[in-house]
Amino acid sequence: MTKKGQEILKKIKVIAMDVDGVMTDGRIIYDGDGKELKFFDVQDGFGIARARHAGLKTAVISARSCMAVKARAKDLKFDKVYLDAYPKISAYEKMLKSFGVGDEEVCFIGDDIPDHAILSRVGFAVAVANAVPEVKKVADHVTRASGGRGAVREVVEMILKAQGRWGVA
Repeated sequence: MTKKGQEILKKIKVIAMDVDGVMTDGRIIYDGDGKELKFFDVQDGFGIARARHAGLKTAVISARSCMAVKARAKDLKFDKVYLDAYPKISAYEKMLKSFGVGDEEVCFIGDDIPDHAILSRVGFAVAVANAVPEVKKVADHVTRASGGRGAVREVVEMILKAQGRWGVA
C-alpha cells in the first residue's frame, strides 16, 4: 500500500459492505423446505468484531433480505443493517447521515453492479477477488481473498493496521 493509500485508510470511520458475494461466496442455497441458507466465514466475523472493538462503525447494505442475514448481522452487532435496499445508494445516504460522516470516511466492500454507485463515492472502495470487472475497475483495492472466504477480514486488518489499532491481544 502506498503512503497515499495509508493516509486514506487512516481516515476511515465506517466499514460498510454488501452481503451476497462479499460476506458469502455468492451462492444462494435452499433447503427442502425452501429456507434460504448462507455460509459465512468465521474470520470475516472476527474482523468485523475487531473493527467494532476498535471504534469503527459497521453496516450492511444489501438488495436482498433473508433470515440468515438478519441473524448474522445481529450476531456480529452491526451498527446499521439495510436490507431490501435497491437502489443501494439511498440506504448509503441514510447511513452517512445516521453516522454523521462524509464519503471520504467510508470504506465499502462490494462485488457486483448494484454496488457500483456506492463504490464510486466512498473514500476507500474495495472489490473482492471474485467481483465483476466493472466493480474492480472503480475499486481502490481488490482483495486477494474471495467473498465469503476472508475478504472482509483482509480489509478490516488493512484498515486497522494503517490506523495502528490492529494489535494481537
